[in-house]
Amino acid sequence: MILNSNREGIFLPHSFNVFKIYLILLMYNNIMTHIATARKTSASALVNILVKLGVDSIFGYPGASVLSIYNELAKVKAIKHYLVRHEQAAVHAAEGYARTSGKTGVVLVTSGPGFTNTITGIANAYADSTPLVILAGDVTHSTKAGKVFQSVDIKALSKSCTKKCFILSENDDISSVMEEAFYTANSGAKGPVVVGLPRNLLEKDYISGGVHGCAGTSEVLNPDDTEKLADLIHNAERPLVLVGSGCVDASEEVEKFVSEIQAPVVSTLMGIGNYPSENNLYLGMIGVNGTLPANSAVNEADLIIALGVSFSNRSTCRDKDFACGAKIVSINIQPVKYKCELQITADIKEFLKQFLHHAGKFKSNEKWLVDADALKDEFVLPEYTSECLHSSYVLETVSEYTKYYEPIVVTDVGQHQMLTAQFFNFNKPRKFITSGGLGTMGFGLPAAIGAHISNPKNLVLNITGDGSFQMNLQELATCREHNIPIKIIIMNNGYLGMVRQLQEKIYNTRYQVEMINPDFTKIAEAYDLFAVRVKSKDELIPALEKAINHNGTAIIDVVIDSFENI
Repeated sequence: MILNSNREGIFLPHSFNVFKIYLILLMYNNIMTHIATARKTSASALVNILVKLGVDSIFGYPGASVLSIYNELAKVKAIKHYLVRHEQAAVHAAEGYARTSGKTGVVLVTSGPGFTNTITGIANAYADSTPLVILAGDVTHSTKAGKVFQSVDIKALSKSCTKKCFILSENDDISSVMEEAFYTANSGAKGPVVVGLPRNLLEKDYISGGVHGCAGTSEVLNPDDTEKLADLIHNAERPLVLVGSGCVDASEEVEKFVSEIQAPVVSTLMGIGNYPSENNLYLGMIGVNGTLPANSAVNEADLIIALGVSFSNRSTCRDKDFACGAKIVSINIQPVKYKCELQITADIKEFLKQFLHHAGKFKSNEKWLVDADALKDEFVLPEYTSECLHSSYVLETVSEYTKYYEPIVVTDVGQHQMLTAQFFNFNKPRKFITSGGLGTMGFGLPAAIGAHISNPKNLVLNITGDGSFQMNLQELATCREHNIPIKIIIMNNGYLGMVRQLQEKIYNTRYQVEMINPDFTKIAEAYDLFAVRVKSKDELIPALEKAINHNGTAIIDVVIDSFENI
């Protein structure tokens, strides 16, 4: 190539052809890069609508079918993804997040086993009316014959345990589908919604197809219901208010209602905290493992006003014996299948506001209030002769020691669950989180993670059993990765205690539930977490102090009596 020098001494090509080609290629490359960057796929539209809907946390586990979503998540700062170690735990974590925040929890999993692993969690959320949206990756939809790797029927699998299941199709606007999914999950009787997302549709260019109409209609309350309820209360001599999970957003109105009619209060397991436990009118939890004062009050009442109660058999026991001397009024967001004198289908918060505005004054029955209060004397702690630590003592001590913090308490399922319900005082809603309708062991640890994420300034306790803890203990890795400062209290009795108790009472002590447990403190050490073992009363308070002051996840392994019953 011949080069010439210009007057500044810079050499230029004799011919500009090569240079022009270079510039053209450079411009083409920049244009194509810009086009690729600016290209909007359905996956990017999905992430954009999640941001618009206020999602700040997603619990998930990636796989090939949803990598386009993960690619888009990496571009936004508004949403943080929490990588769990098992998909069931992702759902439980989202449940803990949703139930302590009131928002919709979000789960993201891949196709095949990624989705099937979520089913237990989804069923748990459905049973406890927890609003979730599960984003489930799916294989590319095609007409290819034969088996397809990681292909499952998402709609069929989720049919019995979701409010609704969407499977994205070529004709759907993904933004509209997501808006409807979130509205469905967190309106009316809340619950989980599944959205199946075929890989090929996520990766295609996004074309808006309009917005689904999912705005709610204002509810019209029947004034006759107010009059009927008022008449029943006026004519009752021993009215009783039964609080369930359905009034979690109406706790203030419930307190005003109780104060107005001056009636004693009991709750279901899932209703704990929706009326202050320390109020003198509160008698405790009803049901199979309820307190004697609460169950006695149900038997003596002549009117039961059930607020947001589903009448689970764990609460009513044998239907023919439940409140057989009382008229029952149900106020719930959806009709209940139970014998009721009056069923009012309405939003509890709105109905109670209307009732308090129009119902007038009520005269309380002082004798009934005195008699109901006297029922509390029937609740006596059991006396133990063994020198072992007992759950009642441990949980009463933990409750007293932590009450200043007003902790969120997340339990697993078993004896410890029922004793926590009895010995802790919960004076606000969304402070007691447990698996009620399905009774899912392994719920506690991941749900506690979700509870912390939605309430990072609140002390979160996970009270669990040695059996339940081992169901999802792999989530200690999630705790370590994100430095989640939950405090895990393992009630370690070396048995599946609730099952052992039933085998003892019904099946002549034929046990199959003795457990050879690992050293939980060494497991904590393997995850680089703090842990301490407690075997005696004088070790309990120092262990609690160390755990609470520790800046991170802490485990207290409490060795308790193997044969304690509740």
